[in-house]
Amino acid sequence: MSFEETMTPGPGFGPGGAAGSSRDRGSRGAPSGASPADAGHAQGSGGVPSPAAPGSGDERAQQAAAGSGAPGGGPSPGDGSGGPASRGSDAGGAREAAAETQADAVESELDALVAKAAKADEYLALAQRTKADFENYRKRATRDAAAAQERGAIRLALELLPAIDNLERALAHADSENGGESPGDDSFVAGIRHVHADVIAALARAGIESYSPDGEPFDPQLHEAVAQQPIEGAEPGSIVEVYQRGYRVGESVVRPARVVVAG
Repeated sequence: MSFEETMTPGPGFGPGGAAGSSRDRGSRGAPSGASPADAGHAQGSGGVPSPAAPGSGDERAQQAAAGSGAPGGGPSPGDGSGGPASRGSDAGGAREAAAETQADAVESELDALVAKAAKADEYLALAQRTKADFENYRKRATRDAAAAQERGAIRLALELLPAIDNLERALAHADSENGGESPGDDSFVAGIRHVHADVIAALARAGIESYSPDGEPFDPQLHEAVAQQPIEGAEPGSIVEVYQRGYRVGESVVRPARVVVAG
């Protein structure tokens, strides 16, 4: 076998094959004007242009352009819809809404407290008026009871005064008699005196007291003049004689004293 036959390229080693000489691969993979890096890339790929790498600059630019122009794409860095400014404005609006809600709640509670205070003042005024009315009623009832008791005592005294006057006349007649009295008569007069004293004491316990204004100035509110006569040595207008005792309950006169006034 000659040398030329031995070096004859096989079917897979022609000038355009992948196993060609380095010179042929270099001349086919590196076009004129290409950089050494492009030539090396062409040599590694067997002269066939390779697709752009996923991380190349052209592909990133195309993706950015497509994302900014697509309807469903994400927001661009300059868009304010999803940036920090937008989130800050949303948070501020939420805080303002919460503050308004809290202010409304505080105002509602304050209105409720004011209403309760007004109602409490109304109840207090009602209680004070009720207390004042009850106090006035108690005083009026006390006065009415005292007046009723006084009227009852006056009615009793008016029923008993004629009997008392008769006892006093009997005693006055017994005192006017001189001597010739038996011990029995003395006991009878003493009994009359005891009865008279007991009746006067009973009237005093009921608040009724007797008065005899002998020598006092005449007072038409307390005295009833039955006669007026000049009396030597007596001041005009003074009482010189008491015909009948007077009786009174406190400041109320049950019966005025019947008297003789000096003229």
